[in-house]
Amino acid sequence: MTPRPRLSPGLLAVLSFLAAVGPFATDMYLASFTEVARDLGAAPSSVQLTLTAFLLGMGTGQLLLGPLSDQVGRRPVLVLALSVFAAASIAMVFSPSIEVFIALRLVQGLSGAAGVVVSRAIAVDLSEGAAAIRAISLIAMFVGLGPLLAPPVGGAILTLGDWRAVLAVLAGIAVAMLVLAAIFVPESLPREARRASGIATALGAFRSLLADRGFLLLMLVFGLAFGAMMSYISASPFVGQTILGMPPLVYSLAFGLSAAAMILANLLNARLAGRVPATRMLLIGASLMLLAGLAFTILWLTGALTIPTFVACAFTLTGGTGLVMSNASALALARAASARGSGSALLGAGQFAMGSIGSPIVGAWGEHTALPMALFVLGCAALAWAGALLAPRQ
Repeated sequence: MTPRPRLSPGLLAVLSFLAAVGPFATDMYLASFTEVARDLGAAPSSVQLTLTAFLLGMGTGQLLLGPLSDQVGRRPVLVLALSVFAAASIAMVFSPSIEVFIALRLVQGLSGAAGVVVSRAIAVDLSEGAAAIRAISLIAMFVGLGPLLAPPVGGAILTLGDWRAVLAVLAGIAVAMLVLAAIFVPESLPREARRASGIATALGAFRSLLADRGFLLLMLVFGLAFGAMMSYISASPFVGQTILGMPPLVYSLAFGLSAAAMILANLLNARLAGRVPATRMLLIGASLMLLAGLAFTILWLTGALTIPTFVACAFTLTGGTGLVMSNASALALARAASARGSGSALLGAGQFAMGSIGSPIVGAWGEHTALPMALFVLGCAALAWAGALLAPRQ
């Protein structure tokens, strides 16, 4: 019998890097949108579709690749998918038209989803209890670095080159992910623990997990937390700069501070794992989210929302979100012991579904009111708090 691999600090670092595929592939090239539109003769809305296509691919890819990794093993799915991701990333540098660019972004999302869904499954395959919570928290902390590092790196590259140079660096990152996965990531799912192949088996795993009230509740809490954070992220440029008059530098610093709150929350969560029950940390995080939602709403309705209070609310929200998402995912995957790839896929699908709902709802009221953002955050936080309160103790 092959010895079980160990979740070493080095392996955890590699898995964290692979899980950060989303922030790297989205945030690094956002500053290049206007150049892409000009050089490819595309409308701004068409360039926006490159982001939509990637996110759609990430959500769909998790639903496909998660169950597949339960059937054939984690490593082959991860390496093959990242090979496609690297190839699509290289081809994207030479995109001759916006249509080709959009198609490659969809392929990139579908294949890059493996970095998220399989890495999370491997981490929980090789750990349990407090160790699993620490692993998920540290992965989430590294992913949280993406929004801090990717935009300035992308902007710096843009000052030295053009949008294709930014994509070339992204392609280099994709190749690095493939090489690291091929060399350092072992197979974490023994043959005897794999599920039978076939679509029916995958659908059966989904049905079984969704029939588990505890898993379903934790999946919803996980998605609601992400939805609340995404509604803040999508509305923050308008609330911060248009309504409150924050200069671009101040806004960037404030946004970075809120991202840092998620990193600090996950560091704290990793440190307290095993000493404080995960369900209690989940409830604490949901309570912080609810506090932020109430404060956002009351401050806006009373006309007391200022730059300092906006930053404080955002810091509280993202810190609470970090605690909720790490503990909800660790607890949910512990319940999906026989199908962690499928469980990770459902978590990712719920996350992207809530994120895709929040942004258009918040944006539908225009850029001169913070009320939709405040109410959406409050609604998601209240439901997440109720779910955390009812979460099964394990």
